[in-house]
Amino acid sequence: MMLSVRQKLRTRLRDGAAFSAFAGVALSGTVPIWSMVIFGVCLAMSLFGIHPLARRRASSAILLVIAAIALFGFVFLGTLDLVVAAVSFAILVTAHRLASESTRATDQQVLLASLLLMAGGAALSGELWYAVCLAGFGITSCLHLGLAAIEGPEEKNELLPVRPVIRQLSIGVFFSLIAGVMFFFAFPRLSWNLAARRTSPDLLGAAPGMSDRVRMGGSGTLKTSARMVARISISPDPGKDRLDEYWPGRYFDSFDGREWTGSGVDQPPTVSVRVGESGTRPILQKIELLPAYQAQTLIALRDPVNFSSASLQTPTGALATPLVEARGEEVRFPTSANGYTYHASSRPPADRPGAVLENREKFLALPSTIDARVAPLIDSVLKGETNEARVADRLEAWLKRDFAYTLELPGEQPDPLADFLFVKKAGRCEHFAFALAVSLRMKGIPARVVAGYFGGERINNLYVIRAGDAHAWTQAFIQGRGWVDFDATPEGGRRGQPPAFMATLVSLYEQIENYWRSNVVDYSLQDQVRIVRDLVKPPAEASSKSTFSLSWKPIVGALFAAGLAWALVRLLQRRITERPHVATHFLNRVEAALTERKIVRTDGEGLEELARRLRGANHPLAIAVTEITNRYVRARFGNRPMTREDETRLLGLLDSKE
Repeated sequence: MMLSVRQKLRTRLRDGAAFSAFAGVALSGTVPIWSMVIFGVCLAMSLFGIHPLARRRASSAILLVIAAIALFGFVFLGTLDLVVAAVSFAILVTAHRLASESTRATDQQVLLASLLLMAGGAALSGELWYAVCLAGFGITSCLHLGLAAIEGPEEKNELLPVRPVIRQLSIGVFFSLIAGVMFFFAFPRLSWNLAARRTSPDLLGAAPGMSDRVRMGGSGTLKTSARMVARISISPDPGKDRLDEYWPGRYFDSFDGREWTGSGVDQPPTVSVRVGESGTRPILQKIELLPAYQAQTLIALRDPVNFSSASLQTPTGALATPLVEARGEEVRFPTSANGYTYHASSRPPADRPGAVLENREKFLALPSTIDARVAPLIDSVLKGETNEARVADRLEAWLKRDFAYTLELPGEQPDPLADFLFVKKAGRCEHFAFALAVSLRMKGIPARVVAGYFGGERINNLYVIRAGDAHAWTQAFIQGRGWVDFDATPEGGRRGQPPAFMATLVSLYEQIENYWRSNVVDYSLQDQVRIVRDLVKPPAEASSKSTFSLSWKPIVGALFAAGLAWALVRLLQRRITERPHVATHFLNRVEAALTERKIVRTDGEGLEELARRLRGANHPLAIAVTEITNRYVRARFGNRPMTREDETRLLGLLDSKE
């Protein structure tokens, strides 16, 4: 490969490293749009070999200085985060170097600025996609630097076998990455959480958050979404792979015939919000709402009693925030953010105390537009039953039994409740919740509609809730029991219903992401101490003669890893070791035969020179050596393979000329 081709390859590797570093910060969602546009334009020009700033060094440098003053001036004024400003300036420097004259010094400056971008990306997000960008930057930059080092201080326009060089460099890069990972886990460090801003957007798409109202109609596509909207730690741990639990968020008590809305007055913001009595052993939850959630309502396990320790995930990091009790028992964040974290506690079902309902009439009100056929239909189902609990149970069972669950309900109807009960007899969860709530109110039982989620899937030590788990159900106020959940939706329609392939793909991605977060982003000195303690465990019964015992599992794992690494090294060594050409074995046999016949080559004399010398001296073996030489050259460099029979015949020529 000639010099011009090698220079083009190095430039492409340099541009690849710059793009990987830029992607690492762009995925955080905090970089100004104008800086992304400038970088994209300069990178595109570099890929096409256009360098408009090559002859404008002074003027472009002045513009960079002005940009730096402006950026850090905004920081001084408090309108721009310091890290974001530093990253934006690093983007401008990298773009400036890409648009300048392409030299070895420029390449090194691009890589240095790109390294600063990678550091900024670690501070801005550090999420899973950042790891991909980090690996891309490491590979391309190391290959570029390796080629530059092999090229030497002075570039020469000569043929260089780049392919074997790249192969050797790739092996070196691989082991460098392994060493980097080992250094990361072994070197004492603090948790990345102290600096990282977890605000990267969800690359797989966001799901709508809960609305301020629930209506019968619209699309049911949310049920097919596999996106994760919440990660939850529960104490005590239920220890189940799947939960059949309700996660209420919003409560709706006012119905106008088409939609349910909430009523009530927002309370002043407070650090924590208590909405009930906790009981003897509350269920504690640490909840993280992800960017895909896109709502400001807090959710918790059924019968929530307290919310506290809330924070917003903003472009400048985690920010503590108060909470607002809105519309009765609903709790909200006062401002929107990319994500939220908070603590919640819920009352165990056995600890539910008897409650007194205030403003009972509000939960019994119905519009005058209710279809006249609804009341007789309900009476035919209940058959004279008046006990509140049994009435709710019968109505719930009737709707489950006689009505079907479906997502295929295009368009809206003038009277969606009548259309559901008397025409289609099929609907989504909100249809069942509406019908049950209206039926209960018509029989004098206070009822309301609840919006939230149903389910919970375990991933490692956390439970996750997906967008498709969004659900609506009914709560009835039963004397002596308080608000009780009743869900008329058939069981098959409560959880999310994403396509099997997409659900598997998203679940795999989220498991990898969760592993990355728990073992890299959250990895700290405490984890290192825990690993060391696992390697050397104290004995079950300490004695004066025995002070410690080794755990065999880590030792076996370390030995297995060492053996695997050794086998990999041996395999790579065999792959990269060039096997001698077949003609080389023949040459060795010829040299041995000539030595036996007292024909010795001088220092530096090749086989062709030896043949010419023998012909000049009219040696008896001159013709044989000439034929052997010609055949060897054709086999070694002319791509004409040599067989065993050819070797035997040619060596026989030396024997016949003695």
